Amino acid sequence: MSGCRKRCKREILKFAQYLLRLLTGSLHTDSVEDELEMATVRHRPEALELLEAQSKFTKKELQILYRGFKNECPSGVVNEETFKEIYSQFFPQGDSTTYAHFLFNAFDTDHNGAVSFEDFIKGLSILLRGTVQEKLNWAFNLYDINKDGYITKEEMLDIMKAIYDMMGKCTYPVLKEDAPRQHVETFFQKMDKNKDGVVTIDEFIESCQKVSTDRKRTAPFVSVTGKQHELRKI
Repeated sequence: MSGCRKRCKREILKFAQYLLRLLTGSLHTDSVEDELEMATVRHRPEALELLEAQSKFTKKELQILYRGFKNECPSGVVNEETFKEIYSQFFPQGDSTTYAHFLFNAFDTDHNGAVSFEDFIKGLSILLRGTVQEKLNWAFNLYDINKDGYITKEEMLDIMKAIYDMMGKCTYPVLKEDAPRQHVETFFQKMDKNKDGVVTIDEFIESCQKVSTDRKRTAPFVSVTGKQHELRKI
């Protein structure tokens, strides 16, 4: 592996670790400057100014994040295999391949097989500083695997299985093999209000908002990182 590729992988891994801490709530969303060292940043001012207008990050935050993601990697993109490799390091006890695939597709909004710095920033902006509506729209897009505007029971089951595979033996108590399907049956019945076999964006948002009003209830579909794996009935 060339020196450039090694440096690129190291920088991307550092960014991924930072991203995971942000998404799991172990790092305050406004502490970017404390986590990544300040340095002179190579950047295109016009591009960062455009991202500043399109996101909820300041220009200084974007400069720091740009350095961590792109400064030592001229290509400035992450392909799916690299994304899976990075993600697997956070879940060594399970198989995160399938979930990483779904998550990659959610970040890869233009579906060109690569996640750019711009893709990451737009996704992070929603997940960290977006409104509840924006976050739920993003989560719906994650579950809408074929991007047809609906979530089917099969799509929800695919995501649920991927989460369980990723968590491996970390769930307690140990879940039965058919647990993902049982949970999907329960969730889907609650969400599919008109019983037409699919969940629309409106049904999804309404159900999630009801769940969020009671902290004793857990909705696994809003957990982008898969950390919320303790599943209870809605």
